[in-house]
Formats: sequence, C-alpha cells, structure tokens
Amino acid sequence: MLKYSKQTRLLLAVDCIIFGFDGEVLKILLIKRGFQPEKGNWSLMGGFVQPEESLDQSANRILKQLTGLEGVYLEQLYTFGQPQRDPIERTVSVSYFALIDIHKYEAQISDDYQAEWFQLKRAPKLIFDQQEMVEQARKRIRYKAAMHPILFELLPTKFTIPQLQTLYECVFNTTIDKRNFSKRVLATGLLIKLADKDKAGSKRGAYYYQLNMQNYYAKFQAFMNFIPNPDTL
Repeated sequence: MLKYSKQTRLLLAVDCIIFGFDGEVLKILLIKRGFQPEKGNWSLMGGFVQPEESLDQSANRILKQLTGLEGVYLEQLYTFGQPQRDPIERTVSVSYFALIDIHKYEAQISDDYQAEWFQLKRAPKLIFDQQEMVEQARKRIRYKAAMHPILFELLPTKFTIPQLQTLYECVFNTTIDKRNFSKRVLATGLLIKLADKDKAGSKRGAYYYQLNMQNYYAKFQAFMNFIPNPDTL
C-alpha cells in the first residue's frame, strides 16, 4: 500500500460541547473521563476518530456512546492542534458544539459515564484545553444568536417575553433592559400573542406568545442586529 514517507503520524480526535437550556439557566453536559491521563476528572465528550469514519460520524457515535444522546444537530467549531495539548501523544482534536432544549432530550441521557448537566457559570475545571473549546463555542453561539432567531427553538411551544429574555441573558451573560428587549423582539414580527397568561410569577401575569413559523422562515435573515455588537457583551 502506498504511503507518504518521512511523515509523522498523528492521532485525530473529536470533542463534543453540548450546551442546554432548561427554561431558567444555561448548562453544559459533562462526563467523568474513563481512562488515563485525567481519569475520573470532568471532561467533554471526546474520543478518537476510527479509520472508516468521517468526522461527523465519529462525533455522533462518541456522543451517543458516552451520553446516550442521538439525533442532536452538531456543528463543527474549530480544530485544536497545539503540540503539547495531550501529554501522552500528539493529538489533534476537531470540536463540535450544540445548543439543545434539555427537557426535549432528558429521557435519552445515560449514566454509564456519569453524564451530568452543570450550570455553565459553576461548571468544574475541564481537562487539557477543553475550557478554551467551551469559550470558543460560547462565542460562536452568541454570534449566531445575534444574527438569527435560533434561540427561539429552545423554548416551549408557548412562552413569555420574560422567559425569552432570560434565555438571551444566559447566552450573552449580561443583563438586558426589559422594556427595550420587549420592544425589539415584538418588532421582529416573529411572535403571535396568545389570550392566556402565565401567572406563576405575579398576580398580573405575563402573556404567552408562540413563534409565527411562517414569518420565522420568511424573516430568518431579517433578524440581523437584534443584539448589537455581540462580541462586546
């Protein structure tokens, strides 16, 4: 079999960064690493790419094997290849990320590798350069959420403006002016106001809304600058 001569062999891995929203806070899914080095420490879902696999196939296999999750849309993020990032062997890792509704997938979560959701602000220290991976993924999600209404898909069928604001504040790690947020989001034309209210938070209550799916797809590109200058937040 013909091979390239005088070339150093490298290991290729994938790491999956799964963010989830439970209606109140933004979380990250982690597992206990099952082998050395760093065995027993908290880690992203990672593993090595097999010869017969594409990168996408590997990412989906590893995520299902370590957490039970399947059918999750994974987006390729960045390739991490610093020479000393893995103390055992030279390993290049291609990272993937996803942002999901925790309640939609909670029945799939397996405890074989102690998969556990952590509040993003209180997540434990991660192995190797995985914290850098998480920060890169957060920046990508902020950019996408500012340009397109993707975060709406993480909410229940009907939701309140305060619930939507909580989600955006979690993603952007900031406080957004209540009146300004409400004005901006209603101006998009993406919401349909319902007759019933959520009265759990106050006697007056907050009206429920649902996503206008026809406008959602028609105006997807028109959502530009809903959150101005996301990188500065």
